[in-house]
Amino acid sequence: MRYHVLATDYDGTLATDEHVPVEVIEYLKSLKASGRKIILVTGRKLDDLQRVFPEYGIFDSIVAENGALIFDPATLEERLLGERPPEAFIQKLKKLNVDPIFIGKVIVATWEPHQAAVLEAIKETGLEYQVIFNKGAVMVLPPGINKAKGLHEALKGMGLSEHNTVAVGDAENDNAMLQSAECAVAVNNALPQVKAIADWITAKPRGKGVSELISELLKDDLATLDKNLSRHFMELGKCKDGSVFRISPHGQHMLFAGTSGSGKSTLTAAFVERMIEKQYQFCLIDPEGDYLDMAGVVTIGDSSQPPIIANVIQLLSQATQSVVVCILAIQLTERPTFFNQLLTEIVTLQHGTGHPHFMILDEAHHLIPKEVPESFYNFQDGFTNFLAITTKPDLVNHDFLKRINTMITMGDMPGQTMAEFAALTNTEIKVKKDVFIEKGEVLVWQKTINATVVVTCSIPGHLLQRHKRKYATGDMGYNSFYFRGPENKLNLKANNLHAFIQMGSGVDDETWLYHLKRNDYINWFRNAVKDESLADGADKIENEYLGAQDSRNAIFKLIRERYTSTA
Repeated sequence: MRYHVLATDYDGTLATDEHVPVEVIEYLKSLKASGRKIILVTGRKLDDLQRVFPEYGIFDSIVAENGALIFDPATLEERLLGERPPEAFIQKLKKLNVDPIFIGKVIVATWEPHQAAVLEAIKETGLEYQVIFNKGAVMVLPPGINKAKGLHEALKGMGLSEHNTVAVGDAENDNAMLQSAECAVAVNNALPQVKAIADWITAKPRGKGVSELISELLKDDLATLDKNLSRHFMELGKCKDGSVFRISPHGQHMLFAGTSGSGKSTLTAAFVERMIEKQYQFCLIDPEGDYLDMAGVVTIGDSSQPPIIANVIQLLSQATQSVVVCILAIQLTERPTFFNQLLTEIVTLQHGTGHPHFMILDEAHHLIPKEVPESFYNFQDGFTNFLAITTKPDLVNHDFLKRINTMITMGDMPGQTMAEFAALTNTEIKVKKDVFIEKGEVLVWQKTINATVVVTCSIPGHLLQRHKRKYATGDMGYNSFYFRGPENKLNLKANNLHAFIQMGSGVDDETWLYHLKRNDYINWFRNAVKDESLADGADKIENEYLGAQDSRNAIFKLIRERYTSTA
């Protein structure tokens, strides 16, 4: 289920002439019976709402005073998101002959044409307050307080997300709420500017329009509106014709495949950046410690301490908190079992809340190897929105691969990788095995259109810097470099690039040249550090410098130029 919450305005949306028809209330009850939550978001004062709408207890939460007050009908608890303007401001309004004046616990309101006097009172009293309009009403609120803010705080308290919310309204003060929700709906009587930003407009007005919306929610979870929600799509890059290639954030079963050093980490980093920008919650399972210290994301587990599943779920229960689950400390043979245990808990959380919105399975062949049958895992029909990353499709459970609806390949043989995927899944994909793509490009196949397209990928920013910090000064674990020498007399571990320079400076010339001539440095830079440019630079150095000291100094200089600033 994608939509777990309906957020609705009151006047002009749910209500007609201040009252909600009985049949509309019945529709609200049927929506609650489906397991969804309903939130009322209104510009009215709470006591005023309770007076005109005695059935308010049907709602799971009420956001009143245009976002400034949150009320829990079950516990009768109130929470204010701001303070009422000072008495001096109210007296100034009276002095300017503003009448009537409605005073709430935070909001102060009047009617047009008093907006000029309201603005003058704000200016003369030196307040940093905002004015919000609503079909002739003039509302004064603290800065940053609106229906979107109130809805966000209400959802946060319930462990839910705007990305699992459909909002419906009719007037200009509903705009912020509609734009913050995953799906924005305007009832048929809505103002033109509200209809202009809506993803869908009901055929009927007011409460009948809300009932129409509820019917569609119960019928197919608004699946027919998916095509209207392109504002949430995440940019992957540009096609050959210059058009932007975007991916829907919903219903995605994705696979990134390519050999080591082909750009999978860069593409994944770019995709994760898009999710962070769009505020989609994700759970990233990290077998190699590639995603530690990600800004705003909590990491559970490290190279010595395995992650505790209860701690992961506790964090994911907060809809705005994404999590990296580092499984470096878990043995390879135990990783499928751990993944299945975590999967079971996440699926349960998703069924109740709709999030996390994405699961990212780096090195998916560690988690879902082909040797382990799919029946071992708790994959349910509701398990959706995942990205699996692997070096080779054949390494991943073949039944799991049949779930994939978006396949992205990269590297030297993208056509062959795509053809391998097609053969494993019994899918007919028209692609030449010898198709060539430039560096930075990927070959994309989507099941919905059953066609392939070449996309030049966007380059991630801060996440690549994070990768640099890890490789420069972090702990690369089993991806560390070992100086062993021609007869394995040494066993010096360099767990990052700075340690590589320190140890490389101290080893004898024979050991240094032994690894240089075997391309060990180049392969480590390319496959473990995942830096193609560094590997290419080292390759040139090997061909240009024959002596141990000259090649050593040149490679160290290359590393320092690229990584010193990230130490």
